[in-house]
Amino acid sequence: MTTPDSDSVLAEQLLRFTRRVHRIQKRHIEQCGIGVTPAQSRLLRTLACYSSPPRMADLAERLEVVPRAVTTLVDGLEAGGKVRRVPDPTNRRVIRIELTDDGREALRKLRAARRSAAEEILAPLSGGQREVLGDLLDTLVDGVPEGRHG
Repeated sequence: MTTPDSDSVLAEQLLRFTRRVHRIQKRHIEQCGIGVTPAQSRLLRTLACYSSPPRMADLAERLEVVPRAVTTLVDGLEAGGKVRRVPDPTNRRVIRIELTDDGREALRKLRAARRSAAEEILAPLSGGQREVLGDLLDTLVDGVPEGRHG
């Protein structure tokens, strides 16, 4: 059973671990040399999830940010040739965002950088520990206590 003090320790450990993960991922993204920020990387990954070019509002909703933040990210990615704005075929007032060939290549490099970062982060763990961690993370992400799934 946990106590309030042990929960505080766990919360601090989670925050420190999250900062470490972000630092390592940022370094690996920078090392892959594609010139995108972690936030732009997230937008590119999100954009790749759509079967057709989404609207800015769709991206903002999925990323859980304000539309203005998406505009800033798209501006930077468009300047770098990773995305382009295209008119909606059915409503000329709507602009959609699509990946360019450079954007797809950047995604390929980003995936490799993320795998490399994950390998570095998980290196201290054995296979069994990784499996337990995966189960624990699933429980935390789902927000359902173990044994109460489905």
